Amino acid sequence: MRFQTRSTHTIDFLFPIALFFVFAASALTVILLAAGTYRSVTENASGHFEAGSSLAYISEKIYQNDAKGSISLGTFDGEDALIIRHSYEDTDYYTYIYVHDGNLMELFVKDGVQASAQSGRIIMSDESLTMEQLKDDLLSFTCTDEKGHKASTVVSIRSFDGTL
Repeated sequence: MRFQTRSTHTIDFLFPIALFFVFAASALTVILLAAGTYRSVTENASGHFEAGSSLAYISEKIYQNDAKGSISLGTFDGEDALIIRHSYEDTDYYTYIYVHDGNLMELFVKDGVQASAQSGRIIMSDESLTMEQLKDDLLSFTCTDEKGHKASTVVSIRSFDGTL
């Protein structure tokens, strides 16, 4: 009986190693591409979250205080502001929401009290806030954060009485 001996060739050794390196390079390429995509998506989402959070805060303030004649747009200490009027025990108070020095600010003051834009409480960082009255009962807000991301919303005043 004769046993066959198999001769080994160099290709028998090099082919599996080459195949392994091609697989490793492909896997590394996919991982690097996925990491770059993930980073850009999370940065973009984070930016829109910050600008959108400001608008959500403003919208919620309007909905919480929506009473006839209590919501208006105006200025406070030279800054465009959302003005919310409150009445407690026959005394008027005002909440001003505005952007000052790159921050969304809120200030609650009694009618007739002198206050400056610096006196407000910082809500979050925002580069700018644009306010516009679209219709009698519709307000538009556009917020730009410090990274340049913009977000917009339109808020309806439900208790509109024609005196905005």
